[in-house]
Amino acid sequence: MPVCFGRDVSGNDGNCLDIGLVNNMPGKALQATERQFLTLLNSAARNVSVRLWLYALPDVPRTDSGRRHIDSFYSGIDQLWDRPLDGLIVTGMEPRASNLKDEPHWASMTRLIDWAERNTRSTIWSCLAAHAAVLHTDGIVRRRLSEKRFGLFECDRVSEHPVLAGVPSTLSVPHSRWNDLREQELSAAGYGVLTRGREAGVDMFIKQRQSLFVFLQGHPEYDANSLQLEYARDVGRHLRRESENYPPLPYAYFDRETEAALTAIEARAVRDPREELLADVTAHTTRNRTNVWHSPAIRIYSNWLAHLSAAQAQATGQLRRDLEHHSVAT
Repeated sequence: MPVCFGRDVSGNDGNCLDIGLVNNMPGKALQATERQFLTLLNSAARNVSVRLWLYALPDVPRTDSGRRHIDSFYSGIDQLWDRPLDGLIVTGMEPRASNLKDEPHWASMTRLIDWAERNTRSTIWSCLAAHAAVLHTDGIVRRRLSEKRFGLFECDRVSEHPVLAGVPSTLSVPHSRWNDLREQELSAAGYGVLTRGREAGVDMFIKQRQSLFVFLQGHPEYDANSLQLEYARDVGRHLRRESENYPPLPYAYFDRETEAALTAIEARAVRDPREELLADVTAHTTRNRTNVWHSPAIRIYSNWLAHLSAAQAQATGQLRRDLEHHSVAT
């Protein structure tokens, strides 16, 4: 069934799942991320009606165009605090500080984490949002990697949790992050690892609190070309002297021919860094690619929606029984 936006409908459909998307991505990635999650939910919501509510943390730095888009299409974050939801998805954002507690959005993020535990049946925390949630709730500190974990990584399913029903035993997952969480620390704090990779480390993990918290260090919502666009963006930043190091190629993503061409461009950039080289990079990173992770991602989100539907039905049944008992008692 198609997903509708909460701001575009009226009335209260008890059979509809109300899901919030707190989109914290900046710049051009704001609308791309919005579209990616909408596409994924549309594909996953087979026999489920979904009403999607868009929110954004107010203290994430944004461009003027980003603020205009949020003002036009998003609900104010203050409207969220008095609106319980069936499910919530919280995106990451580009880090600005080495310590998450020094990020400008930290206070509103911690309020959101506490709110989600009390007011959702389940919440998905993506990338930096996952790091923030485990730091706030259990004091687990992310660790800086020696180089960016960037590319397409094979991850193994290591749990039979219902959210992984029908998911292949091995799946490819895009990752793009500078920080990592240690599995030993997660396990010691009661988290259950669902998928992990030899090169990627922990990919997906959960913890049942008042709400089922699902954590993703990877990005199953990504489009087929998301990694190549991010690579070209980072090359541009280096060529404009906005970043010191030339970015690494995304792992196991490009074919050998493309990798060889991009490696040659990098060598030229090291000798003579000129912004004009970005056109050569773009020419080699605009090919159509197969999104091999989309089908497993649909299955994971379909299972998550099924969990929300079952929890909703159980709560509705319990409410009906309570009302019947009260009626008999009076």
